[in-house]
Amino acid sequence: MLAVFHKSVAKSPEALQTPNSNSLSSLKDAFLANHFSSVHPGSVTVNLGTSGLLAYSLHRQNPLLPRLFAVVDDIFCLFQGHLENVANLKQQYGLNKTATEVIIIIEAYRTLRDRGPYPANQVVRDFQGKFAFILYDSGSKTAFVAADADGNVPFVWGTDADGNLVFSDEAEIVTASCGKSSAPFPQGCFFTTSGGLSSFEHPLNELKPVPRVDSSGQVCGATFKVDAEAKKETTGMPRVGSAANWSDNI
Repeated sequence: MLAVFHKSVAKSPEALQTPNSNSLSSLKDAFLANHFSSVHPGSVTVNLGTSGLLAYSLHRQNPLLPRLFAVVDDIFCLFQGHLENVANLKQQYGLNKTATEVIIIIEAYRTLRDRGPYPANQVVRDFQGKFAFILYDSGSKTAFVAADADGNVPFVWGTDADGNLVFSDEAEIVTASCGKSSAPFPQGCFFTTSGGLSSFEHPLNELKPVPRVDSSGQVCGATFKVDAEAKKETTGMPRVGSAANWSDNI
């Protein structure tokens, strides 16, 4: 799976950007979408207009970590993996028996956006299993991305030459446009348009970037570790009534 979000939708952490990274523009002339489709015959690309793109394929997928895609009320979601507590989550969000993991993610996001009964970190922490997902709400131009705490699903992110943020389950796809400005997505973390990167396992702690060095000794992006000494300022997340102000309060 692949997502490219314009820098106006998803601001890349500075630590992920490596000088002289040999990065290219992902969106210009549909470079990365074309590359993805050349690697994965029969792939589907969803153009998000000025916000970026999503793409997915069932080609060479791991049967134990299947890929799912769904669109509900202009909310797009790519999901890979499986959740172990599907039955409980369906009951929690009032979904029918046929709902799949990707529908659960969309409904959880929609509940968080419209009613905000729980903090975002708790919503993600409730997902038990092996997963990575990429969600885009076209109504509020909001991205919501997460990966499980054990890194069971390969998941990589990077910054391209234009400062856009790229996500994929394949490192080669990300490095094709981001070069050395790429790294594995931090385990047990989630990323939102307004809140940036946070740990859902340790939501009260800041994340500290650590330069990532490859086998040749060159810096390649950064990994992000929970800083046990640095606490976040807690303001809480008030109940909100629309997608527009949800993105301001997460």
